[in-house]
Amino acid sequence: MTNDLFIQTLHPATHDLGGFKVHRTLPHKERTTVGPFIFFDQMGPAHLPPGGGIDVRPHPHINLATVTYLFAGAIDHRDSLGTYRTIEPGAVNLMTAGRGIVHSERSPAEARPGGPELSGIQTWLALPRAKEEMDPAFEHVPKERLPVVDGSGAHARVVMGTLWGATSPVTCHSETIYADMALAPGGSMPVDPSAEERALYVAEGDASLDGQKLEPTVLYVLRPGTSAALRSERGAHVMLCGGAPMDGPRHVWWNFVSSSRDRINQAKDDWRNERFPTVPDDSEERIPLPVVTPKTVSYP
Repeated sequence: MTNDLFIQTLHPATHDLGGFKVHRTLPHKERTTVGPFIFFDQMGPAHLPPGGGIDVRPHPHINLATVTYLFAGAIDHRDSLGTYRTIEPGAVNLMTAGRGIVHSERSPAEARPGGPELSGIQTWLALPRAKEEMDPAFEHVPKERLPVVDGSGAHARVVMGTLWGATSPVTCHSETIYADMALAPGGSMPVDPSAEERALYVAEGDASLDGQKLEPTVLYVLRPGTSAALRSERGAHVMLCGGAPMDGPRHVWWNFVSSSRDRINQAKDDWRNERFPTVPDDSEERIPLPVVTPKTVSYP
């Protein structure tokens, strides 16, 4: 779909992982990035069976940063830097892979007996070429430190970048915007027009933009400079993401992103031959390198 508001409409690839669904809109056959966002996954919403949970075993990344943001539930993050952090709704986990990092994501033990909830967004940001091989890092920013901007029966939490005059403390490696807009029934919120590349995604509920209905789990790429009002009849969570265009094309293979195919091939060889670092307290298992070209990252 193209019109006065949108230049592209990206429908998801949906995967049923036997307890919850994942909707992936980036990378897409029609578009690889929106600003630095090169991967956009919605997990759930789901209520997993009692005693169960997610167990994403240790796996590697290079030349990207992951951003985890939850609506419900909790995830224990561990990585090869020695980080252990539980993320809960409204907080941000930013993991910068740089030259290479390994991490795992699992449901907390205390949430498993009753069956854990899972609902949220996980994105990857391609790093600018000058920072692709930077030192790996991890950053957790609690919900209370993220600025909130009020609309009419709505508010927006600024997850990354500067929006509506408010700036998130989360590190940006390039120009990035990211926000969670929560609209009550009948609420409205203007969409900040400042970033060159922007997209909207209805994660929960119903929403329309200047009267045009937005379908859930679809990524709508906005025309540059478009000013419009987001509205909801019954309430919604709508994500706004984007930033400056990338400084050249990126290649994506499994959990690896890079401006260089040779660098991705080196990462494949390093993981196959166990040259990546291990995750303290979670080194007994790992996700093996795919033997065929993967279409998705590996969940449990």
